[in-house]
Amino acid sequence: MERYYFDHNATTPVSAAVLEDFLAVVRDVHGNASSIHHDGQLAKQKLEMARRLLAGLLGCEPREVVFTSGGTESNNLALLGAMRNAPAGKRHLITTRIEHPAVLKACGQLEREGVSVSYVAVGSDGVVDPVEVRRALRPETAMISVMHVNNETGAVQPVEQISFVAREAGVALHVDGVQAFGKVAVKLNELGADYYALSGHKVNAPKGIGALIVKKGSKVGPLIHGGRQEQGLRAGTENVAGAVALARAAEEIGETLEESGEKIRTLRDLLEQGIVSRVPSAWVNASRAPRAPNTASIGFEGIEGEAMVISLDLKGFSVSSGSACSSGAVEPSHVLLAMGLDAAQARSCLRFSLGRGNTLAQVDALLDAVAESAAHLRRLSPSYSEQ
Repeated sequence: MERYYFDHNATTPVSAAVLEDFLAVVRDVHGNASSIHHDGQLAKQKLEMARRLLAGLLGCEPREVVFTSGGTESNNLALLGAMRNAPAGKRHLITTRIEHPAVLKACGQLEREGVSVSYVAVGSDGVVDPVEVRRALRPETAMISVMHVNNETGAVQPVEQISFVAREAGVALHVDGVQAFGKVAVKLNELGADYYALSGHKVNAPKGIGALIVKKGSKVGPLIHGGRQEQGLRAGTENVAGAVALARAAEEIGETLEESGEKIRTLRDLLEQGIVSRVPSAWVNASRAPRAPNTASIGFEGIEGEAMVISLDLKGFSVSSGSACSSGAVEPSHVLLAMGLDAAQARSCLRFSLGRGNTLAQVDALLDAVAESAAHLRRLSPSYSEQ
């Protein structure tokens, strides 16, 4: 059975060009980048070339790029590393209710350490209002943390406007850019973020590599203690091959971002329109919001999302549910609940996230599979009746 992949927000396949560069470094560059001998300096050269390339593509200085193991570590480094080193009396953090667990769990840890955290609500479109962020400010606020693109709905948050709020108040701004990088244009010199997190495996690079962009002058301390790698912010022997792969992936995407984005948006829109027209009582979440071009969050009244994921998987399609599995119990998505959906509606949602390898033929095949699965599951559902 042929399989089609529509879960690129979870992870992406490694591109051929990225894999070639990655394997070349693994094969030929075996020195430790901290060593002063020839092999070590060759590794250091590759690492710094990757840093310069990534910085150039993002619009920041090379010394502002801190390589990490991925988005979760980058977000934790920004939040924990900055708040633990904030000036005396600055023990308040503002974030939103729709953040990724990598941010929300870090905020929970900070609360256990005595930091006060305000969780700003979002509208029914899944977008936070900068006015509400401003209202949450206190004299003791040290940081605002907001994602650039939501991982479930694709809704783009007004980061530039929130950066004005942060600058006016003299507080730092952290942006989780994991789902934005590679999908929308990211120019940090225009965005106004003090910390920007990104991850390699979301952009056709291998798992285990990411970066945190730390604006010059930002006060942040390390989470991992040891050597002086990454300007003292991330101890441990550097993942040179991963850094090279991340930079190559960023370069590859940057060359085709606008063109591939339009192609993917067209396919995404056809998928949404096809599902809504063929499946009664289906709806698109955040449809009125500005969105990344590849993400569709769609609800199916009377159907459990997990059952749809399994049904589509059996038909050869990889998608994800709008629910998160925790401790053996399926909980409704906190993002969709924050947008005003009830628990049953939130559990009925699926996320379809497209990538550069998807085609019109694959979308057509997915539409047939979704219509068949929805009809079958609704016949079995005691909570759904035809109108």
